Amino acid sequence: MVVRFAPSPTGPLHIGGVRTALYNYLLARKHKGRFILRIEDTDQTRYVSGAEEYIIEALTWCGITFDEGPHVGGPHAPYRQSERKAIYAEYAHELVRRGWAYYAFDTEEELEAMRQKVKAAGMEAFQYDAVTRMYMKNSLTLPPQEVEERLRSQPYVIRFLMPRGREVRFYDEIRGWVSFHTRELDDKVLLKSDGMPTYHLANVVDDHLMGVTHVIRGEEWLPSTPLHVLLYEAFGWEMPKFAHLPLLLRPDGGGKLSKRDGDQLGFPVFPLRWKDPHTGEESSGYRERGFLPEGVVNYLALLGWHPAEDRELFTMEELIEAFSLERVSKAGARFDYEKAKWINQQHLRRAPIERLLPRVEQLWRERGLPPVSQLVLARLIELARERASLLPELIEAVRFFYERPALPLKEPLAEKLHGGVIALLPEIEALFQGISSWEAPLLEAKLKEWVKARGLPMGKVLLTLRLILTGEEAGPSLYAIMELLGAREVSQRIQRFQEVYGVPRGV
Repeated sequence: MVVRFAPSPTGPLHIGGVRTALYNYLLARKHKGRFILRIEDTDQTRYVSGAEEYIIEALTWCGITFDEGPHVGGPHAPYRQSERKAIYAEYAHELVRRGWAYYAFDTEEELEAMRQKVKAAGMEAFQYDAVTRMYMKNSLTLPPQEVEERLRSQPYVIRFLMPRGREVRFYDEIRGWVSFHTRELDDKVLLKSDGMPTYHLANVVDDHLMGVTHVIRGEEWLPSTPLHVLLYEAFGWEMPKFAHLPLLLRPDGGGKLSKRDGDQLGFPVFPLRWKDPHTGEESSGYRERGFLPEGVVNYLALLGWHPAEDRELFTMEELIEAFSLERVSKAGARFDYEKAKWINQQHLRRAPIERLLPRVEQLWRERGLPPVSQLVLARLIELARERASLLPELIEAVRFFYERPALPLKEPLAEKLHGGVIALLPEIEALFQGISSWEAPLLEAKLKEWVKARGLPMGKVLLTLRLILTGEEAGPSLYAIMELLGAREVSQRIQRFQEVYGVPRGV
């Protein structure tokens, strides 16, 4: 099996493009095949500086690797279509010789005049097809001598000669048999006047020369496939298997997910942050939001693919083993950002602490927080990750560690303080000062022993102490919090509370 991912460097890679790359990658790895990255930059007018580098960085971050490509090399180099220009011209002229294509000399002004003429006649929108081609200036309508003269003296394009009265049928691995009639199809340009190929010619030629066996791409390319099928027929080449993936839809299901939808609904549609080199506009990315790559990959895999077993959480290795095109749906998949966060949360809980440490250290520094040892930071991560969905939330969940609570407490938190416990704070402080080994198990045992002796409600004691030490009514284990804060900080926070609330010091 040989598959490829062929993005255009016209901007940042959409999250839907990441899913397309992922499905190709999973199949290639499952079947011990080859996976090729090919940059389809034939439309130089839309080329965006930095986009190719962004694509490679985004896919690398996701753990999607390639066997061939512009960044790794390979036997089919070059892998940028702009560097393969001479190859396509040769094949385009070959199609003319075979009678499957022709030269067209129409200027933009002449094409626009024909569009206006068709519009004035009340007909459907103009397309260069089996009927209109005979009224245009091309090698089908002009004398051979004039054609030769025009080829030497003026720009031209090469158009595909769409056969008349044909039904083009092909099998799609996801959708089954699909058919188009050639009356619905126009004579697409294969080679532009600047000598660059269009997507249609370049992708068919490259797929053939690179030995691609399965073309797995987005649903938006389905209407182009009959032309590609005919191109394979025209060249006499074996055709690859086609699979057209369902669209990623907006959360409400009303159309394809776009950057505007993400902006309006408050979630990224790109894997990494992107800054437009022309406008300076910045778009957020999943990496910068605090997603783990395995969380993003896991969620994307489920958008259109349904595993045989009833489960939702997968590692990349498990996805490779379980994935198959047979279980990909042809219906569009709604994007659910909250579900993406939930899946990321599960991976956050399972990830080895040593994997999380570098990212959390970076975020810690960016927040300008006081330096802590890796050992302490690791314990904070362990304490926080049951409550966090994203990496920045790990730091928010341990705010108690680096930020003392604002006193006096605001309502309704202040209402939850227990007056009896507050009155006995000097005793509690003395109890803590007498503990020789400041560790959570011993803290728990001593406090429970004291509460029982005093006949106090344990829940009220714990809640009041939590509010005094953290300013929050919920969170990680109070004993673990106390251990991490340390005896001195716990004592200082209790004393600070007593001062603000006028609690007498001393037992």
